Amino acid sequence: RTKEQVATELPEKTESIIFCEMEKEQRKVYDTFKNQYRDYLLNKIDENGVEKSQMYILDGLTKLRQICNSTALIPSEEDFGKYSVKLETLIENIKEKTGNHKILVFSQFVKMLQIVKTRLEEEHIHYEYLDGQTTNRQERVENFQNNSAVRVFLISLKAGGTGLNLTEADYVFIIDPWWNPAVENQAIDRCYRIGQTKKVMAYRMICKDTIEEKIVSLQQKKKNVASSIISIDDEKKSFDINEVKELFK
Repeated sequence: RTKEQVATELPEKTESIIFCEMEKEQRKVYDTFKNQYRDYLLNKIDENGVEKSQMYILDGLTKLRQICNSTALIPSEEDFGKYSVKLETLIENIKEKTGNHKILVFSQFVKMLQIVKTRLEEEHIHYEYLDGQTTNRQERVENFQNNSAVRVFLISLKAGGTGLNLTEADYVFIIDPWWNPAVENQAIDRCYRIGQTKKVMAYRMICKDTIEEKIVSLQQKKKNVASSIISIDDEKKSFDINEVKELFK
């Protein structure tokens, strides 16, 4: 049976975006990096041409995406603090909902999941955890599915793309958007499958006026393509100079 046929037998699924507004400390770090990268990349493109600069462009975009998650993610000698509007928003949502709901939280960055994990421990919220290094996947899935005390499951986007059946969850938070909406949809569908009896609410977390909003608008353009190519490999993404100017504007 196709996914479309199965979907008609399932309860409703609602997807929406939570827009997060950075506080001024996080915004300052973001803008500083964005401006540095823009100048650096335009120079690189000038010197080497746009084709040979793709690696640097992706590196710059990844840094900006990490800052949107938390300034603590920036690998650097310098300390940029631990500012994260997403962490605060996520924890607030989890605390509101953990009484009656089970929640999946996805991020592409394992370090971000570690930050959330530390915070859940401080708040005494029981969770399960899975990333690419986890060996006892099935055991963790079963603990989440069967143990009513465990309300939250933290999962790295790559590790959680396929093969997990998490129908006990009815809330999904995707902390960071990725180029390929198919990957995000596969993550949401870990709980939206046969056996799900509750209405599923899925949220993508986006920092306003950042690279993330631009990724989402690029995703919209690609939606038609994405539904026909369900692939979870990293995309061979290439950017032209106008896109670079637009993304780092």
